[in-house]
Amino acid sequence: MQQKILNNRYELEQKLGEGGMARVYRGRDLRLNRPVAIKVLHSQYASDTGFLQRFQHEAQAVANLRHPNIVDVYDVGQDGDIHYIVMEYVPGSDLKALILRQAPLPIEQAVTIAEAVARGLEAAHRLGMIHRDIKPQNIIVGDGGVVKITDFGIAKSKMSTAMTETGVTFGTADYISPEQARGLPATPQSDIYALGVTLYEMLTGRLPFTGDSSVVVAMQHVNTEPPPLRMYNPRVPPQLEGIVLRAISKEPADRPASAREFAQQLLTYRNSGEQETVIRPAPRPAQPVQRTPSSTTAPRPVLPPPRPAVAEARPNTSSGNFGGFLLGLLLLGGVLGLVYLFAIGAFDGLFSLANGAINRPTALPAATTTSTSTLPQVPVPDVVGKTEAEARTQVQGAGLGVFVAEPRHSDTITAGLVMEQFPPAQMPVTQAASSVVTLTLSLGPELIDVPDVQRTRAADARNLLIAAGFQVQVQEEPSTLSEGFVLRQDPVNVKLPRGQTVTIVVSIGNKVVVPEITGLSEADARARIEAAGLFVSFVDQQGCDKLGDLCNRFGPGLIVSSDPRPGTRVERGSGVTLGQRKP
Repeated sequence: MQQKILNNRYELEQKLGEGGMARVYRGRDLRLNRPVAIKVLHSQYASDTGFLQRFQHEAQAVANLRHPNIVDVYDVGQDGDIHYIVMEYVPGSDLKALILRQAPLPIEQAVTIAEAVARGLEAAHRLGMIHRDIKPQNIIVGDGGVVKITDFGIAKSKMSTAMTETGVTFGTADYISPEQARGLPATPQSDIYALGVTLYEMLTGRLPFTGDSSVVVAMQHVNTEPPPLRMYNPRVPPQLEGIVLRAISKEPADRPASAREFAQQLLTYRNSGEQETVIRPAPRPAQPVQRTPSSTTAPRPVLPPPRPAVAEARPNTSSGNFGGFLLGLLLLGGVLGLVYLFAIGAFDGLFSLANGAINRPTALPAATTTSTSTLPQVPVPDVVGKTEAEARTQVQGAGLGVFVAEPRHSDTITAGLVMEQFPPAQMPVTQAASSVVTLTLSLGPELIDVPDVQRTRAADARNLLIAAGFQVQVQEEPSTLSEGFVLRQDPVNVKLPRGQTVTIVVSIGNKVVVPEITGLSEADARARIEAAGLFVSFVDQQGCDKLGDLCNRFGPGLIVSSDPRPGTRVERGSGVTLGQRKP
């Protein structure tokens, strides 16, 4: 940024980071002589009146929010077309950097950080403020261990309008709640979900959901259950794992009812310690009571009741032997009787009836098989690519039946033609009306809505278009729009078949290309450079002793070179040095 002091008060010292909406600088309040953090909005939002009104409203609302775990907002201002927010500067690093360096974090540290963030969210939610973008990048861990939530400048209050009215989708796909991913408004439970994902990452060193694009990740938040934390870090106690998994439940109603409840769950866990890792001492054996003259009130031991006398009856050997003898005689008599009945043919009729019942049903299929096996077989006609009428004529002409299934989209078969048949062509089938050929007609290529990715980051725009099924062609162009954002796209607001190409024009920032001026006179070179938005800072006249072969190519007084070279991108308004052969 060329301007270093805003409104003669806030000096920009060093760029700390950049997001989709703004750049953040470490700065100094010259009036109060204190360090501050200054968030400067990207230039494309300066022309959006509705966005700026909401932005200023939200920032002013956050300025009234005071909590030890929330970065204070000092001021909201404008200097020309530059809009900025002045915030408390917290020396330290963001939680994402800490995770990348040390994850998985010690359990006590991770739980303490999450509890502090939950306390800050509790204060914000009480005032109707929803952050909507809780993630490690927006959590500062100070040098003294203090934990603070930042980036409340784009939060949503109970008085603000719909989430996407500005055309900007808030939230990061890695931490976005399922309801936000579905396009529903954010609620306090959305912040709890994002904090649960952050705690998951602190404890495991990885995110619960990953993918090739933000769209893929967002859909996993909606449809996929997260892997258990102990799969990646077995040291996470089951009790803590349950707390985290509840916080990232798909349904908001299944999460903690409030940030306060979530903070209390974490505090209770911290106070109880990691119970699963503590070995409990064995209970001491009961000591006998020593009766002394002074211990007349000591309880008497309670004896168990006597066991019933019938609990273990002794067997009567004499009566048992006699009963076994009688049972043996009865069994022997029964067997001898059955042998006699078989011998005289008493069961012959019964077996004849059974044989008839068995033989009758098996005779019918044999006759049926004989009759159907005499029908001829024919090959199934090839009707793929035919119209429905043509396919019917051919299939029915072969003596087969026709069934038309639900039509489907096809990128290769014209709408209205057969795209698929079953059984496949040339397969032999029995020639009968009951032998049916199923036809599937084509609806033609599926037309997909082209997403509007204008004024979004080029990388996000490309991922979104690819996920929707399109090819992407990227062109670059200088613009006052911040570098790396999409200026425009072609086409937009239409439906296209899958696989078509969408062109996006990406801003290279407020830069221009140094024009080609070699071989021109000094006057013509100056005119071309000024027309490009640059100026000539110096003309270096050079003799043939320095130019070498160039002396033979360019006549006296002509421009032989420039610094920066032609084709180089430079900031608009930069100076160009011309190399000129001495006249």
